[in-house]
Amino acid sequence: MVGKGQEWPVIGIDLGTTYSCVAVCQHGRVEIIPNDQGNRTTPSCVAFTDTERLIGEAALNQATKNPLNTIFDVKRLIGRRFSDNDIQEDIKLWPFKVLEGTDSGKKKKPMIVANYMGEEKRFTPEEISAMILSKMKGVAEAYLGCTVKNAIVTVPAYFNDSQRQATKDAGTIAGLNVVRIINEPTAAAMAYGLDDSMIGNQNKAGKKNVLVFDLGGGTFDVSLVSIEKGEIQVKAVSGDTHLGGGDFDNKMVTYLLEDFKRKHKKDISDSPRVRGRLRAASERAKRVLSSATQTTIEIDCLYEGIDFTSTITRARFEMLNLELFQNCINTVKTCLKDAKMKTTDINDVVLVGGSTRIPKVQQLLQEFFDGKELCRSINADEAVAYGAAVHAAVLSGVGVGSTCNDIVLVDVTPLSLGVKSHNGTLSVIIPRNTTIPVKKNKIRVTASDNQTSACFRVFEGERLMAEDNHFLDEFEICGFPPAPKGKTKFDVCFEIDLDGILNVSSVELGTGLRNRITMTNHRGRLSKEEVQRMIDDAEKYKAQDEYQRKLVESKNALETYVTDISDRLKYVGGRTKESNIKKDIEKTFQWLESNSDLTDISAFETKFRELQRICRNSVKKN
Repeated sequence: MVGKGQEWPVIGIDLGTTYSCVAVCQHGRVEIIPNDQGNRTTPSCVAFTDTERLIGEAALNQATKNPLNTIFDVKRLIGRRFSDNDIQEDIKLWPFKVLEGTDSGKKKKPMIVANYMGEEKRFTPEEISAMILSKMKGVAEAYLGCTVKNAIVTVPAYFNDSQRQATKDAGTIAGLNVVRIINEPTAAAMAYGLDDSMIGNQNKAGKKNVLVFDLGGGTFDVSLVSIEKGEIQVKAVSGDTHLGGGDFDNKMVTYLLEDFKRKHKKDISDSPRVRGRLRAASERAKRVLSSATQTTIEIDCLYEGIDFTSTITRARFEMLNLELFQNCINTVKTCLKDAKMKTTDINDVVLVGGSTRIPKVQQLLQEFFDGKELCRSINADEAVAYGAAVHAAVLSGVGVGSTCNDIVLVDVTPLSLGVKSHNGTLSVIIPRNTTIPVKKNKIRVTASDNQTSACFRVFEGERLMAEDNHFLDEFEICGFPPAPKGKTKFDVCFEIDLDGILNVSSVELGTGLRNRITMTNHRGRLSKEEVQRMIDDAEKYKAQDEYQRKLVESKNALETYVTDISDRLKYVGGRTKESNIKKDIEKTFQWLESNSDLTDISAFETKFRELQRICRNSVKKN
C-alpha cells in the first residue's frame, strides 16, 4: 500500500500498446508532456540497428526498411506464456521474431530476437517495455528539469496478476519506482470525474453511472463506474487484453495480401518487409477512413519491383472487422450484467482510446444505448495519462485544487481468484468485480485420510475447472498430524492490495502451522536476479545511447564548422594563406567522407581542434 506524501514529481504514464503518453500535475493543473518531437503521444516502438537503439518516432520512421529489428505491440506479450494461443496467432503476423525462452529449465516465456550492433540479442517483453518507460521518464525529466523517480503506470483493467507484476518489473528496470498500478478505464474515469466536477455538473446531477469504453491499439476494456461527490467507485469491469486497433490493421493486411495475390498471382505473405509496409499503410488507411468513406493504398515496388494499388472503402473495412466490433458490444453487455444494471441506468458513455474514433464502433455503441449521445469531452488519446497524473497528484499531495484532492478512487478486481479443490474445480475465494483493497478468508479441509501435508494451487479466471484458468502459484503446509479426511482444517486468506496484486496465506487451525506467498515468483515472472541483470543492461544501453548521441554531435560539429569556414572563404580572393586554408578544408571534407563509419568521438574532436587552430592562426597573421 502507498499512502500520501510520495516525493514529487510523481508522473502518470499511460503505457500503451501502440502509443504511450506521460502527464504531470503542477501549477494547479494537469499537463500532458510533449516529447522531443513536440508530440503529446510517443509510439511504443523500439528499433535496433548496427550503430544505435531507437525509441519512439525514430524507431517507427525506419520500421519499413528494418522490419526484423523493429519491435512493437510488446504489451501483448508482457506477463504471458509463449504457448498462449493469442501470442501464437500474433507471431504469424509480426515481422520480428519471437522465440520460446527458458525459465528454470522450463520453456515458457516469449523472447524477442533482434540484431543489435551486429550481434543477436534476446529481450524479454519487460525489457522492451522498460525501454519505452525509460523514454517517457526522459521526456518528463527534460520537461520538468529535474530527476523523476516515482510514477503511476496504467494497465488494462483485464490484465491478470502476472501481467501487472511484469509491468511493475518493467518500471523497476527503467529506474522508476512504480508507486501504484491503476486500471486504464479507471484513470479515464478520474479524468472525466475531475472535468465533470470542475464544470459544476457533479452537484447538480448527484450520483452518475458512467460506462467507460476503452478501445486502444491492442487492448479493450469496459468499466462501469459510479461517481458521486468526488468518489469514483468501480462497479464492474470486463474486457479483452487482446483486442484493439492492431487487430483491425491485421485484418486489412490479410485482405491486401489476398488482393495482391489475386492481381499478380504471387504469394508474398512470408516476407517480413512486405508485411511491415502493408501494416503501416493499413494503419494510415484506417485513420483516414474515420473521416472519409474511401481511401487508396499505394505502395511503390512492394515486391520484386511490382507497384501495388488497392482502394479500400469504409464499408469494406467495416465488413472485415464486423465480428470484432460486435465482440466489443458483447463485452459491454457482460459488464452491465455484472453490475446488475440496464442501459437506461447509464448516464454517460465515455469514449477512450484511439480506436473509438472508428465510426462503426460509435454507431454500434450508440444503437446499443438507444441513441444516447456519446461523451467526447475528454481527449481519447490523453485521458488515461491525465487520470494517472490526477491520482499521482493525490498521492504526492500536489493537487490541482481542492476538487482533485477530494477525489477518492475505489477499484475492483477484474478476475475471480481461488484455489483448486480436491475434485479439480476452482473454489473461488474472491469473486471478480470485488472492491479492492480486499481481504477474504475461506475454510478448507483435507481431501484424504492421514494427510500430513497440503498443497494450495492458486488460479485466476472464470472457468469451472481450475486447470482451465490462469495458474499463478502454489505453496505447501507440511508437518501437521495425520487425521481422517475432512478433520484437519485450514484458514485460507486471499488479500489484494491497491495495485491489484495478490497475497495468499494459509494456517492449519490445529497446530498453527502456516505458509504465505506473494504472487511475485509465480512461473514465468522475472526473478530478482533477472530484474537486476536487466537494470544493469538498461544502464549499459543508456550509456551506449549517450555515446552514440555524443558521436553524432561531434561529427555534426565538425561538418558544420567545415561548411561554415568553406562558405566564408568563397567571398575571399585567392591569396596564399586563404588558399592554404582551402586545402585544409578540402582535406577535412575528404577525411569526413572516408571516415563516415568511424565510431571514435576523440578522432572527430581532434580534427575539429586542429582545424580551429589553423583558422585562428590565419586570423592572427592577418
